[in-house]
Amino acid sequence: AVVSTQSTGSDRMAVCIAILTKDNCPLYLTCESQEDSLKMHFLVHTSIDVVEEKLNSTKAANDPRDLYLGQLYPNEDYRIFGYVTNTKIKFIVLESVNHPIKDGDVRQLFSKIHSAYIALVCNPFYVPGAGPINSAPFTEAMSALLRGSSRGGPALPG
Repeated sequence: AVVSTQSTGSDRMAVCIAILTKDNCPLYLTCESQEDSLKMHFLVHTSIDVVEEKLNSTKAANDPRDLYLGQLYPNEDYRIFGYVTNTKIKFIVLESVNHPIKDGDVRQLFSKIHSAYIALVCNPFYVPGAGPINSAPFTEAMSALLRGSSRGGPALPG
């Protein structure tokens, strides 16, 4: 049997992960390809308005414990998903339309990002709001999620 070395939709979760503050300042952005970093940054910032709109329109309608916002919007190359923590930290994930992810897998991905973020914030040496996240264990966890090793789960920063 021939084993393909290319990523497939079942093992690759996302092409970009971004974390924004409650004031929409970027805390962290990582992409599968550094060449696309500027494009991803732009797409993340264009999704902020959709996140704010969903937050304001669903306050009374949905269960406030459900932090997953779902698909924010698609474009010709990517589908963009959102998640907001109780402290209004926003997680944005971009996936390629060529490798679609199931909704349950996206929820699981956001749960893993949230867990890694919680582990980062619980670190006594991390100062929230002191600028972009530059923790090596957190970066490793996010890179593992981008590579698709989410089946076993990344080691959480600690």
